Order: sequence, then structure tokens, then C-alpha cells
Amino acid sequence: MALPFEPSRSEGPPYADWRTILGPSRDDAKTPLALGVELRVRDGRGANPWASRPQRTATARDVAKRTGEILLGIRPLERSAATDAWVQGSATWDAVRRSSSQYGRDRSRWFADLLSIARDTLLSGTAGDWLVADLIESGLLWGHLRTAADLGIPLVATQKNTSVAVAEQATIGATIGRAEDGGLVVRPDITIDGREVEPRDVRAIGRSGVYEIAQHGTRLHVTLAEVPLSEPVHALIGPAAGLEVPAGDEAAFFQDAYPLLGRRITVRSADRVELPALPAPHAVLELSFRRGDTVSYTFAWEYRGFGRVPFAASDHAVRDTTAEAAHRDALQNVWTEHLGEALQAAGSFHDVAAAEFVTRIVPALEAHGVTVVVSGRRKSYHELTGDPEITVSTVESTDPDWFDLGVLVKIDGRTIPFEPLFTALSTGRKKLLLVDGSYFSLNHRALDHLRELIDEAGALDEWETGPRISRYQTDLWEEFEDLADEALPAVTWRATADALRRASSVPSVPVPPAVNATLRPYQKEGLDWLAFLWNHGLGGILADDMGLGKTLQLLALITHAREAGEHRPFLVVVPTSVLATWRSEAARFTPSLRVLLRASTQGPGLVDHLGETDLVITTYAVARLDEAEYAAVDWAGLILDEAQFVKNPATKLHRAVASFSADVTFAVTGTPMENSLSELWALLKLTAPGLFPSARKFRERYIQPIEQGKVPENEEGGEYRQRRLAQLRRRIRPLLLRRTKEIVAPELPAKQEQILEVELGASHRALYETVLQRERQKVLGLLEDLDRNRFIVFRSLTLMRMLSLAPGLIDPEDAKIGSRKLDVLLERVIELQAEGHRALVFSQFTSFLDLAAARLDAAGIPYAHLDGTTRHRQKVVDGFTGGEQPVFLISLKAGGFGLTLTEADYVFLLDPWWNPAAEAQAIDRTHRIGQDRQVFVYRMISTGTIEEKVLELQRRKARLFTAVLDEEALFAQSLTADDIRGLFEG
Repeated sequence: MALPFEPSRSEGPPYADWRTILGPSRDDAKTPLALGVELRVRDGRGANPWASRPQRTATARDVAKRTGEILLGIRPLERSAATDAWVQGSATWDAVRRSSSQYGRDRSRWFADLLSIARDTLLSGTAGDWLVADLIESGLLWGHLRTAADLGIPLVATQKNTSVAVAEQATIGATIGRAEDGGLVVRPDITIDGREVEPRDVRAIGRSGVYEIAQHGTRLHVTLAEVPLSEPVHALIGPAAGLEVPAGDEAAFFQDAYPLLGRRITVRSADRVELPALPAPHAVLELSFRRGDTVSYTFAWEYRGFGRVPFAASDHAVRDTTAEAAHRDALQNVWTEHLGEALQAAGSFHDVAAAEFVTRIVPALEAHGVTVVVSGRRKSYHELTGDPEITVSTVESTDPDWFDLGVLVKIDGRTIPFEPLFTALSTGRKKLLLVDGSYFSLNHRALDHLRELIDEAGALDEWETGPRISRYQTDLWEEFEDLADEALPAVTWRATADALRRASSVPSVPVPPAVNATLRPYQKEGLDWLAFLWNHGLGGILADDMGLGKTLQLLALITHAREAGEHRPFLVVVPTSVLATWRSEAARFTPSLRVLLRASTQGPGLVDHLGETDLVITTYAVARLDEAEYAAVDWAGLILDEAQFVKNPATKLHRAVASFSADVTFAVTGTPMENSLSELWALLKLTAPGLFPSARKFRERYIQPIEQGKVPENEEGGEYRQRRLAQLRRRIRPLLLRRTKEIVAPELPAKQEQILEVELGASHRALYETVLQRERQKVLGLLEDLDRNRFIVFRSLTLMRMLSLAPGLIDPEDAKIGSRKLDVLLERVIELQAEGHRALVFSQFTSFLDLAAARLDAAGIPYAHLDGTTRHRQKVVDGFTGGEQPVFLISLKAGGFGLTLTEADYVFLLDPWWNPAAEAQAIDRTHRIGQDRQVFVYRMISTGTIEEKVLELQRRKARLFTAVLDEEALFAQSLTADDIRGLFEG
């Protein structure tokens, strides 16, 4: 089989000769080349200066007499085949460049490059002419000439009595001596290859070399030599014996011209001429003061007698680069010491940087001998270095919920204006410059603390005339007082702040006689706390555990307010499922209260009945739909029961409730924070609107460090998060009351919780693993943009959770596989029924409760069933509490709150949910005041499934709740992409 690169035999060989790799050989060239060198003469100018001056070949006589202008010409020559001599022939510049086959490629290119080097500076001369070497400025000429021999191109003189060579080295110096008339004579000292040369015999080739014409009788010898010629040195080279300086010009010569020579070549003195020292560089700093506290600067070098030259390197002849470098290194040290960066020749500084430059760096540079030259009106700056003295005051404002916050700062006796100081603090600046030129560092512990407190008091961009502090921010005021050297609060503010500081021992109020109940001690403390906030016009969050009688405490507060002279009604907003509970408990505990129940938007108008009403009870749905009607009433107080319904500030319901006008607002919930601190902020926004006025600030200061572990670069992670958590708890402490059953109801029987692990059947396990692999591949590819794909991801999570319970929930075809959880549940229920126990069975999925109901029906076990579709809710509840059924199937959403079911002493949670607070509420349906038996709780978990991962997330969220509201300082995270990724790990 032919290889892929073999040519087709039918097409013939496609190859060229291999020798083409070698290229054309110089030896193959038909005609050798040489560089012809010829001395030429151009006659002096006649009467007509514009007349053409032709050139001709120079003779020894022309050189000796120096009658005309001697020039050095170059051109290509070719070897004559007839005489073997070097002749012009047809070797013009154009012919040589274009006939590489005739003269050889390398030689042809060499002459082409030589022509290009020459024409960089020659403005005349066409191909075929002699090129005048004297006019070639480029220094590339010398390296090019040295390569000629390697290519077999000799330098050939065209005249028989003339020879030519290129020297190895040359030097140029000068001697300054006395003329006969008392003036000065400056003579060049020229050596070529170590021998002294008569200056009159030397001519310049551009600015890069010279050539010597040595004459011995009728013979001439031309030597070309490379040597740099600066402009002053070039002036020495020529037909004259040197330069003459009249006696009257001697001083000017030594000041203006001598340094130009002395910097470039060695200059010697003769005839007792005393040579002065060369001028040294002196650094000059030019400052330009402009409006807006901007200072521009430019460094320059000044040489005595020569003025200023740029700070950057240049070819100015007078410059002493060695001395400049030494001075610049010294200045660089000063610059780096103060600025920590490389010295720049020019630039500008603004604001505080300009002040520090003028007060610190400029004097330091002057101390190193730098001369400062100022243009513009120089501004005086000075630094304030004392410790800040802070005075804080509050003044009554037109808004009863807010006080204007005054902060006065003094440093070194100078009063710092309010606006620029707090603008600088809020924007994170390090220093502040005032209009009078004084400036100071903001890097002070007191100012750092002040910055944090101001951020707490309110977002700076919302201030109009200054910061404000809310009446709810009493703990914040205490920190202001600790910070300040002097604090001057407003009278009413002082009363509120002092009272709330002692919130742990609020004054006791008598239980109103109209309350038809004996309050437990903790309930009496709750009434005292509610009444205390009410008396000071403050709202709060009552976050007692489920089952501790929050409704009774609030009914007692309403009765207390009525007896204190309040005639306006209270508004209570509740979930629909709790409406009947409030009505019955109000009738039971406070029968004297006139209650208006509004369960729908139908019926008579609200305003028509307010004059004869003490308490209006409505639902969240009705409150949202009739928002305008409720917002038009001036309520004595607003109570939001099961306030987790308004935990999302982006919803219409939250916005509607926020529009209601009430003296105080109380949120009532055992779970003020279920998933994130943002839910706690949403409730505080309603109950204490000035406590954390900015959602962005709350997120940055609390949510990100506490939940997500984000800390500033200059802070220690764990310590910073602990500090933020402690600060949050201090802020909310006076406005949030939480008691757990374990603390306030020790007589309540113990609650025993247990994980009940259930193994999947073999067929169930095989199906689960197959679906898991499919969903894992799909979900993991979507987590890079969780926000965009959240619905798809959570649909997959729900699918796997339902599959962990029973395959029939996903596909009726798989119903025959059954459910091990229902098997275990049925076994336990049969046993409990025989022993006289009663059980609550909760699930997130109503379809799974339906499967459980079918199994109970088949076993002949009576049960009650409550979910979102149940119409006669209270009738179902009454049937269970009356003892008709031993089992109550309840969907977690429909029965997680608003129920008292102490008749049951067993709880089965068929499936775990992300939110542990929701499960806790379900358990509290039976583990609450009135329970006299031990309660057993079983969390049923399908092992080896996603349910185990959900259980771990529950524990993490529970730690966050405990850290903020209870006593343990632990941290947790919200449900993130990493969490979801972990749910699908094997």
C-alpha cells in the first residue's frame, strides 16, 4: 500500500533539485564587485552662489594646495574580464542592486543596503552617481564596511597613486593654548590606530567618523576611522588648524562653549591656560499651584550658565550623566521613603495628596539641596495630629420616630466641619483635607468606630441635613455615648434610651381585671414588655416558642391599652386558618373587647363599624386586597400574627402591611427567621422601621459575614463574624422577646426526638439510583447560574425527594413497588392504637398523605385528614380532638400553625424539609402548654437518599437561628449552589 506522501507515478516526479536549499553561491557570480573610493574635488563658490559646482577627481596637487572642497566619493566597481582591473563598467548602483545573478546575491544585497544607509541622510544622488561619504550621517556605515571583506568585496582606490584602508580605532581630544595676540587657540588632538594625525589632514564623515588624507609626494593614502562626533567636536574637525578665541571672548568661551567640549572629549591645557571646573547639575523642582488643591510638579536639571535641561536623559552636550544619576538616586530615596513608589520627572497631586506633598516631601527634597521654584498662588497646608474629641447630641425632629443626630469633632482645637468629615468616613477615605489647608488622618480608632455607628444610623446618601437616629436604635445611642467625650441627648430620647437599656427589668404593670385568665409568670413578663414598648411608642417582635400563649399576652396588652385611655381600635392580621382561633380566644380571655371579624372583602365598609370596635381581626389575603381601606385608618396598634407570612419585603402583602398607619407594630411568630437573616430584617422593617433603615447596609454588615463568611481583607474572619453577630444581637435585644418551652415551661413533659431510618426495597433502590444519575448530570451543569436555573434545579430536587418516599408518586406504573416508609408507619400506628396513643402524621406532599390514607383505610384504622383542600377545617380538628380518630394526617403547610392538638403524644414527620423551623412548628401542635404526657417525635429518613442531605441542611439552618436568637454563637449558610451540589453527591 502506498504511503500518503508518495507521489502518483502517473503524474511524474514533482520535485526540484535539492541544491536549491543551498541558494546561489557567491563563487558562481559572473562578475566580482569592489567598493570604489575616490578623492574628489568641488570648486569653491564663484560670484553666483546658486551656480552648480561640479565635482571631479582630485589630484595630489589639489590636496596639497587645498584650493577647492575635497570630498570622499564611493561607488561600486566591477572587475574587467579583459584587463583584470577594477573599472566602473556597467556597475551602477541600480545595476548592482537589480542584477543578483550577475554579481551574486549577497554582494548585490550588500551594495543595496549601503545605498539605503547613505540615502537615510543624502537628499541628492541617483543610482550611477558617486555618493559623497562625507554626508553620510548614519553610524550603521562602519559595521557595514567591516562586513565587506567577508563577502569578498574589497575597498579599492580608483586612482593609481592612492591607497585606502579602514582603521581599527581612533580618538579625538582637544588642547587649549594661547595665541600670540593673547587669545586662545583650540586645537583638535586626533589619533588613528595609535598615531597622532595632523588635524588639517582630517575630515569628518557625518557625525560618526573621520577620514585622513596623508600625502607623501605624489602619493595619497586615505584612512577611514569610526569615532563619535558630537556637534561641538564636529566643529573642531576641518581644514583649519583649530578654532580661534579672541581675548575679549575668553570668558564667554569658558562659560558657554568649553563645557560642551569638556563633557564629550578630553581637553588639555597648554601655555599656562587654566581650565575652569565643568558646571555640575543642580536639581530644580518647579511647582505649579492650581485651583482645587491641585499641585503639579516638574523636575529639571540646572547647569550654571546653560540654564535648565529636562530631568529625563537627553543628548544635550553640557550634561554630566554620571553626576545626574548620583543625585537622582538620592532624590529617589527621599521619594520612596514618603510615597513608596518610583520617582517621576513630572506629575500632579490632588487634595490630601497635594497637602502631604507640599508639607512633607517638598521640605525633604529641599533638605537634599533641591531648589524649589513656585508658580501660581502658593497655598499653606498643615497637618492636625491630635486625638479627635467627639461630642454627640440629639435634637427633636418633626418626625416622632427620628431624632436629628449631631456629631461635633475637634482635633488640635480645630472644629471639623460635619459634611466633609462624614462624606470622607462613608466613602472609606483614609485622610481628609479641609478648605483652610489643614488635613488629618482618618485612621483613628475613634473615627473608625464613628464610621460604623454612622453607617448604622442611616445610609449617608439618604441624609438631607445630617444623620438621623431612630428611636428604635437605643443600643446604637449607647455606643455613641461610649465613643463621645460628651453626649447631649434630647429629653425624650434620653427617657426612651434609658428605659430600654433596662429592658431586662421593665416595670411591672397589673394584669387588667377584664382579662379572664391567670397569666403564667413568663406570660406576665411578656405583658410587661409589650406594655413597656407600647408606652414608649415602640414596636417589636414577640418570638416565643409555639404553644406558650402569645395570643393571650397580646389580648392582655390590648385590654391594658383600652384601660389606659386608648379609644382607637387595634388591627390584628392573621392567616385564614388562625382566624377562628383568635375569635375564640378573644371571646374566652377578653370577653369585654368588642371584636370585628373580617374574613372577606364583602360586607359593610370598615369605617362604619370602627367607632364601636376595640379589635379588628382580618386575614392577610383580605388585608392585601383591601389595602387602601385599612391604610386609611389611624390604628392604635398593628399586630401581625404568624408574621412569617410577611417575611419577604418584595411581595405585595409586605408592601400593603407597611402602608398601614399604626402607633406601634408587633410581629408575632415563633420563627422570625427561617432561612436567612434577610427575613428577620423584613420583620424589623415593619416593627422597628428605623433600626436598620438600609437593606444594603444590613446585607453588607450582617448577612454577608454571618451567613456567607465574607469579611473585609484587613479583618480576621472568625473574630470579625463573632463581632458582627454580637452587635446584631445587641441591636435587636430590646425589641425582640423570645422564650423557649424548655426555659419557661419546665413542667411541660419532655419531648423525645428520634431519627427513624428506613431502608429502601431492592426495586425501589435500583429505580432511585437510575433516576439519581440522570438528574445529577442535569443539575450539576446548571449550578454555575443557579439564579437563572433555580426552578429547574428545585424541580429535580423535588423529584428526588418524592422518589425517596414512593415511586408511585412519580409514575403510577411504579406504584406496585410500594413504599417502605408507609409499611413502617402502618406498623407503628397499629401498635400505638393498641396501646391507646394518638399520633400526628405530617408530610410536605399531599399526594403522599393520600397514599398513607389509602393504607389506613385498607387496615381499617380511622383517621382525620387536613390539607389545603379541606373546607370544614374546624370540624375536622374537632373530630380529632373529640377522640374519634387515633391518627391525624396533616400537610405541613396547612397544619404547621394555628392548631392546638395536645390530645396526641406521637408525631411522625414522613419527609424532612429544608426549613427546621417549619418542622418545629408542626411538632409544637402537640408539645405545648396543656400537654401532660411525654411527646415522641419520629423523623422518618430513607437511608442512602437525598433525605439524609436535607437533614444536614436542617441542622445548619437551626444553628443560624440559634446563633442570632438564642445563646449559642454558631454560624451557618443559606442554601447555595455548593449545598445543592452536595445533595447530589454519592
